[in-house]
Amino acid sequence: MLAKQGATTEIPSAQDTIARARALIPSIAARASQGERERRIPAETIADMQAAGLFRVLQPRRWGGYELDILTYFETQIALGEGDMSTAWVYGVVGVHPWLIALYDDRAAQDVWGKDDATLICSSLMPVGTATAVEGGFRLSGHWKYGSGCEHCEWAFLGGAPADSANAEERRIFLVPKRDYEIVDAWRVSGLKATGSHDIVVKDAFVPAYRAVTFMDNFRGVAPGHAVNTAPLYRLPFGQVFFRGVSTGAIGALQGMLNAYLDYGRKRIVRLTGAPAAQDPLIQQTCAEIACALDEMKTILHRNFRNLEGYAARGEMPPLKLRMEYKFHNAWVAERCSLLAARLFKATGSQGIYDDQPYGRILADINAGRSHISNQFESNAKSYGATLFGIEATKDLVL
Repeated sequence: MLAKQGATTEIPSAQDTIARARALIPSIAARASQGERERRIPAETIADMQAAGLFRVLQPRRWGGYELDILTYFETQIALGEGDMSTAWVYGVVGVHPWLIALYDDRAAQDVWGKDDATLICSSLMPVGTATAVEGGFRLSGHWKYGSGCEHCEWAFLGGAPADSANAEERRIFLVPKRDYEIVDAWRVSGLKATGSHDIVVKDAFVPAYRAVTFMDNFRGVAPGHAVNTAPLYRLPFGQVFFRGVSTGAIGALQGMLNAYLDYGRKRIVRLTGAPAAQDPLIQQTCAEIACALDEMKTILHRNFRNLEGYAARGEMPPLKLRMEYKFHNAWVAERCSLLAARLFKATGSQGIYDDQPYGRILADINAGRSHISNQFESNAKSYGATLFGIEATKDLVL
């Protein structure tokens, strides 16, 4: 077998892993402005996350990972988001890729982790690349946007399809080494600046067939990697895991924004009245509503994935209607965090607009995350709302 069967990686508990992430919050927050200026997560932060083993949470134990449960990954992301949403975003994207590679033929994992099981993978999954079938695999070309964290990674998952086919069955995710692509510095944006989500360009690279899987096989829960990665973790619905990875960081960011405001509000005196801000009923109400909303969003996250874990343990795929509902919950998180962050920013008054305060950055980051295609509230609400009226759910998106 190709995997490192004799690996002696010490497996931490879920609680220990989350505690490691929480211990990084102060340093992550301290480097947030640096990340914005440099338009990338600081190398020191990536090194800290590597040293804490955070990128191993979903990595198969066969390949030196921890293979913990999916909620440990999400709770880790939430914790990182309290320090900086860009860091949480990159973790959400890059940190889920060990889970994705577990769905591939084991030779793909050998290519990536055979020499270094700490190797990281970025992605841009929109199938905008052109793939031509050749003997033994595909020739891939294309220009992809949104390669979050790509400067820290040695491989990339890239979406593509044949140029002459509109058949969704032909859309694939290709695993490509860094030597076969170019990173184009194109990330100049108003929010999530530090994610370094630059463009990726591939020019006629050969990708062996074992490093390509179809979106629809992922949708159906059929994967070559299941032959060796047998844990229920790797049978969770592909879309449910990926979509949550680009919304859950907003929960942490909003929590961090609330924490910062509460610390500030305990000392703030309202200039017009001379009264402590903490005694203002409207401010108290705003903070209470946000705290309750955060608890509600976390509770639904846990409920949904415990339910999905149950299906995976039974070897079943959850019904499409349920997946549509959970996908709406994903977009609802992004929308709700955006609205609540705007309310809290308003409550900061004139103090909140200064560059040395975190509020403006957090608001911009949450709003930028809201713009991701999987976080589009209106379209997801429409799809889920239709099912409430008995209209059949459709797989227009991979759920």
